Amino acid sequence: MSRLPKVALKLSLSLLLLVWVFREIDFQELLSLIGRCSPFWLLLAFLAFNLSQIVSAIRFNYYLKGIGSQLSLPLAIKLYYVGMFYNLFLPGGIGGDGYKIYLIKRYRKGGVKELLQIALLDRLSGLVALLFLGSLLFLFSDYSRSFPLLRPLALAGGVAIYPVALSLHRRLFPQLSRYLREITLLALAVQLLQLLAASALIEALPHPPPLVETLTLFLLSSIVAVLPLTIGGIGAREATFLYGFKLIGYDPAVGVAFSFLFFLLTALSSALGLLFINISDDLASKYRYNQSDREGRE
Repeated sequence: MSRLPKVALKLSLSLLLLVWVFREIDFQELLSLIGRCSPFWLLLAFLAFNLSQIVSAIRFNYYLKGIGSQLSLPLAIKLYYVGMFYNLFLPGGIGGDGYKIYLIKRYRKGGVKELLQIALLDRLSGLVALLFLGSLLFLFSDYSRSFPLLRPLALAGGVAIYPVALSLHRRLFPQLSRYLREITLLALAVQLLQLLAASALIEALPHPPPLVETLTLFLLSSIVAVLPLTIGGIGAREATFLYGFKLIGYDPAVGVAFSFLFFLLTALSSALGLLFINISDDLASKYRYNQSDREGRE
């Protein structure tokens, strides 16, 4: 299937999910909830979220270090924000990960295979941390009592996820073994900072929903948003919160308001990538300098 029909299908599913969500809640209540949010907590959420992206950039730089292409910290952060911009505003197209690979491949000598591998492993490390924390939160949430059969699965997943992931890292990319501890801790720090940002958004709402249950849904919606079914996860996140809040008997409009706030937070942060959209010149200088230095030593 060509790219255009895929994007059209994703867009259609996003719109259908949003229509269903808006039919199930009071839209005026949703606007009122968002309009009465605390600016202080919104600012804290913005800072925590962007700190998580900076830590993500440091983690990705460790992967680049594993293939001898480590960037300076400022340049790594710029590259990550440019990737965020493309990932959000060109979903289903070139995508943020693909664009980062394209830029690095353009100026770095070497094949594209190892770049694709580190991009995959970078995503995997974040997903593993997300699943680990999601399993823990689920066990302490009301959803654990609603779905008792999932408790053993969540417990087993929480225990086994890291050994399996670390083994996969070593098998696919053995030269990263010496950086696995740093990468693992940084991936966990990213998700903890995202939970901090989500907690601040919860406090920003005029009627804060239950903390543990909302954070559990937040991590679940993050997993759902990764699935290539909708445009940037739009509609899928809101549907997750609508259904999840109904299960625990809480006002679903509050959950949908939280979901929209997190999307706006992500969009605003991703838009900062526009400040670094001309990063190609910096990357060209970096790799040209490294190559000249290497040839001089030889």
